[in-house]
This record gives sequence, structure tokens and C-alpha cells, in this order.
Amino acid sequence: MLTNTKLSRKQKGFTIIEVMIVLAIAALILLIVLLAVPALQRNSKNTTIKNDVATVAGGISTYESDNNGTVPKYLNGTGSISIGSAAGAADLEKVTIGGSTTVSTPVGAPASGTTQAAPTTLPASGTIVPYLGVQCDPNNPTGVANVAARSISLYYVIQTSSGAKLECSAA
Repeated sequence: MLTNTKLSRKQKGFTIIEVMIVLAIAALILLIVLLAVPALQRNSKNTTIKNDVATVAGGISTYESDNNGTVPKYLNGTGSISIGSAAGAADLEKVTIGGSTTVSTPVGAPASGTTQAAPTTLPASGTIVPYLGVQCDPNNPTGVANVAARSISLYYVIQTSSGAKLECSAA
């Protein structure tokens, strides 16, 4: 008779231990997601700025090809970038980059036979700063750059887990 009583009594619902285990697992999953989202956003922004730098470098190359190797003196815009000899000039090359990335007015070329230090202040995030007549070292963007009359270096900032990091790309 005791065995019949045990069999007829059914458990209803979950025990408190089972509920606690499910809540702990859900909390761990939520924690992992919350930790991963900022890194994913940072990587997305870094990829966007690097793609925009490559697009601007390609526009500079196209301008040089179309103008007998002449290096552009004017680069400016947000979203639609104008590359040419001056603002409003007839030789402007247009390239389209990410809508939030800005290309600032170029920094002029240093005197011939000298070297130029990398930017002393970091450009704003999402900004590309062209340096005319400067050949940067992508392995050491914060170091001294060589002066090369027919070159342009594009300096920009990427975000890392430890903060902002200066990068450069030769156009």
C-alpha cells in the first residue's frame, strides 16, 4: 500500500534548486553578451574607418593617375570627399566613404630635407587627417616620418580595449 501512495503522488512544478540553476545560466549568458557587445561595436567602427582610409587612398591614387602624377593639395569632406588641387577646382576627384567619417584639411608639407613628427594630438575618432609630403611608417605611426615630396600619409585613430591608438596609411 505504501508503494501505491508514492506512485499516485506526482510532482508538480520545479524545485527551487532547478529554478536557481536556470536563473544562474541565464545570468551567465546575459553577462557574456553584455561584455561582447562593446567589443563588437568597437571592431565595427575600426573596420569602417580602415575601409574609409583605403577608399580615400584609392581616390588619391586615381587623382594622381588622372593628373600626370600630381599630388593633390586639397582633401576635404564628410561622406563625399573632394580630392584635388584646391576647393572648387575643375580637377576634383570625388569618393564616397562612410557617412560619419570626416577627412580634415591636409597638414602642409614640411621643409625639404627635414623630417616630421607624427601628430602630437590624436585626431578625433572618425576623422582622417592627411599629411602632405610625409611618408609614415605603419609599423610605428607615432614615430618620425620621412619627408617625401610626392607622398601623402593618412593618420587616423582606432579604438582598442586599452584606449585610442594612432594609425597611419600611406596613400
